[in-house]
Amino acid sequence: MEQTPTPPPALLQAEELEKEYRTGPEVVRVLRGVNLSLRAGEVVALVGASGIGKTTLLYLLGTLDRPTAGRVRFDGEDIFARSDAALARFRRQEIGFVFQFYNLLGEMTALENAMLPALLLRKSVREARSLAADALSDVGLGDRLRHRPGELSGGEQQRVAIARALLNRPRLILADEPTGNLDPKTSEVIYDLFLRLQAERGIAFVIATHNQDLARKADRGYRLVDGRARPIDQHFRDVEEQVK
Repeated sequence: MEQTPTPPPALLQAEELEKEYRTGPEVVRVLRGVNLSLRAGEVVALVGASGIGKTTLLYLLGTLDRPTAGRVRFDGEDIFARSDAALARFRRQEIGFVFQFYNLLGEMTALENAMLPALLLRKSVREARSLAADALSDVGLGDRLRHRPGELSGGEQQRVAIARALLNRPRLILADEPTGNLDPKTSEVIYDLFLRLQAERGIAFVIATHNQDLARKADRGYRLVDGRARPIDQHFRDVEEQVK
């Protein structure tokens, strides 16, 4: 009798994640026990209403903030057992971030913006410049190295941000509404770029999005409801409702 193949272990796991904020006597509970998993090289969509906590969850998964309760495991390790300094090193080596607002420094060129993650890891300027040039070429901006953000379109600026996220060869990229400021045609370019990076580099993605087309292209999805993550039907038949 043929055995069912064992699925690969999770790269990332959230276990009963909770996050609350206190403003004086008031306590706001944003996340109420989130469980989700992500395998290496997998694209997972995260959908839900605005203000439901998608960005908060991405910040916890990326160790930019600590949970009130629960765990995040990366390769099986409880990552929040590390010190803040060790978490900063972990982020720079393992995780790339892509945001709706590109967060580029206006006085720097595309090349200089893309170099920053390598410089934070104390790589030489020469090595950082070489890595950034390669990353920008990989996202189709090899002829825009010396352009500043104000000289680039929105889609080009987002591709600079993606090149920056790629610089230290992360295994995971967290993207928060990465096409929220882009027109449909440009959004499609960004989607296809993510899928190419998944196929060519084996990068895993968690993408928070309101865009139905992007959600459908993911391998799996979760919908945030009442502070918890509910798996979306694997074929995304109901994704139009899920992303609202």
